[in-house]
Amino acid sequence: MNEYLPLATLWRLLAVLTLTLAPHLPRLPLWAALLIVVLIVWRGARARLQWRLPPTWLKLTIALLAFAGIYASYGRVSGQTAGTALLCVMGTLKLLEFRERRDVMVVVFLMYFVLITHFLYSQEIWTLAYLLVCVIAITAVLIECQHRGAMPPRQTLRTGGVMVAQALPLMLLLFVLFPRIPGPIWGLPADAGAARSGLSDSMTPGDISSLIESNAVAFRVDFIDPPPPEAARYWRGPVFDRFDGRTWSQAVTLLRPPPNLAPTLELDADPVRYQITLEPQRHRWLFALDLADPDSLPDRAFIGREGQVMTARPVIERRRYTLTSYTGFRLDAQLDAQRLRRYLQLPERYNPRSVELARQWRAELGDDRAIVQAALRRFREQPYVYTLRPPTLGRDSVDDFMFETRRGFCEHYASSFTFLMRAAGVPARVVTGYQGGTRNEIGDYYVVSQSDAHAWSEVWLAGHGWTRVDPTAAVAPDRIERGIEGALSAEEGLPGYLATRTRLKYYIEARIDWLNAQWNGLVLGYGPELQRQFLSRFGLDDLRSMILALTFIGSAVMAVFGLMVLRQSLPARNDDPVLRQWRRLTRKLARAGLQQQPHEGPMDFARRAAEARPEQAAAILRIARLYVNRRYISTGTDQQARELQELTREVSAFGHR
Repeated sequence: MNEYLPLATLWRLLAVLTLTLAPHLPRLPLWAALLIVVLIVWRGARARLQWRLPPTWLKLTIALLAFAGIYASYGRVSGQTAGTALLCVMGTLKLLEFRERRDVMVVVFLMYFVLITHFLYSQEIWTLAYLLVCVIAITAVLIECQHRGAMPPRQTLRTGGVMVAQALPLMLLLFVLFPRIPGPIWGLPADAGAARSGLSDSMTPGDISSLIESNAVAFRVDFIDPPPPEAARYWRGPVFDRFDGRTWSQAVTLLRPPPNLAPTLELDADPVRYQITLEPQRHRWLFALDLADPDSLPDRAFIGREGQVMTARPVIERRRYTLTSYTGFRLDAQLDAQRLRRYLQLPERYNPRSVELARQWRAELGDDRAIVQAALRRFREQPYVYTLRPPTLGRDSVDDFMFETRRGFCEHYASSFTFLMRAAGVPARVVTGYQGGTRNEIGDYYVVSQSDAHAWSEVWLAGHGWTRVDPTAAVAPDRIERGIEGALSAEEGLPGYLATRTRLKYYIEARIDWLNAQWNGLVLGYGPELQRQFLSRFGLDDLRSMILALTFIGSAVMAVFGLMVLRQSLPARNDDPVLRQWRRLTRKLARAGLQQQPHEGPMDFARRAAEARPEQAAAILRIARLYVNRRYISTGTDQQARELQELTREVSAFGHR
């Protein structure tokens, strides 16, 4: 083993393996991460202390236990998370049987494969930079493993970097010209992106308040028209019409609503055009400023029965789309009796005190609008508190919140308000999404983060349709006007990432986010539409022209690299004029039958040639002495150099006779 893999090379290989696996370690089960670390440390110590390799039965036992452990941890051995974990563990187990060069090559090429799996979790520019360093390091190890004896790391890293740099032009060419298709070439694993945070297809008290602790980006917005004020920036997401006593959800999920269930829209006010770059969230809704114009929807999108923008397939990759919205609208001004009854349904024998309060409002006030105002007035005038840390609620969650704790986040107020409205005979539903957004001063766009997640209510009023009512605004109006930072009290405290934010930190974060936004738009967002727009500037607006351009330019690039390699393999050209004159002399004498032998020096050959051609002996010997002086002794003048050229010309003429 040590003949072709010295100890220094092995340690470098283990270091590069650690570098390659490091981003995956926090994602793996604790036992798997510890096993990988132990195996790498053991392999380095084994080579240093000359321990024996484990027997075959022990290696098989460890492999089977690791396989069973992956299955027990994930319930499967395929997919993004389980498959990646299995690859990392089994690749490291290969260290237990380093016996031949083949085993070393398997581990090296497995490291290349592991690099690809990092893009299943992150495609940020920082990930690319890290993996580029890993590629150079792996290539350097591959080069060193092809030689007997350890090589200087500086040499192998330089060679690896040159090889990667030579591949970049072809990579960029393929990126720009290779025809793009919508979505990935093959389906992503079923659990791809499962770890991403965001709104879900149901809402339970505490769901949204937990999102506030995350500063992850939900989407970015570039306003083409002047943006509306923050109080009007409601980004509509999933809408819930079913309540089981604790959780709000959708009663029926339709891929596309039939004509009799499609919403009717009447748009008012000035239109607002904008572009959204949506992060992957594995759901079929697209966030839009409330309310989107159906005529501006992107391809394969439609308005769902509750007014939210839907798409036929879950959003499993970053998506960019342009919309037009109207902050003034009337949604479903007319509803049939069956649909109205659906928005009045409540679970039986839940929250009796809230039901009694709502019926009292109905009996005393009668008018739907007055009932809405009575509920908002209760939130505004009684000691309700807007807090990120509400107490735990029992079975009758609405009663507990309304009459006991009176402390909650936006989902508590939206849920309770909607329940009260239904109990009072006012059709109502819960809307979730985001509210507000932070302007990035560097790029002049808005960032909507998970911390901007929000829930509000809609009530149906005869002649006006669905009307937005945000009960949170009655308790904490600063939440709507100034965002989460302006709503929470000093005693309540801000989430960690906001509490530690300083002007300098914001300055740095804004520039980093701007850089990420450019990366997302120009690289990750380079899909079929953007490719057509870019290549149409060069007349490459169809598939045939793109393939021809890719073939022609690719062939030209490969030809250039081929010529470079061929030139390196040819003998180096010497431009020494003295050597050129000597070679000219030897060629002419060779035609006259006087060939310089490999063992002959210049003077020996000149003496032999002078004996064979006594009439030219003086010239030949003079040329040889001038050549030796100028070539090896570095003496002589320019006049002697001209003399050498003249004498060589004379002997050359002799060579033709």
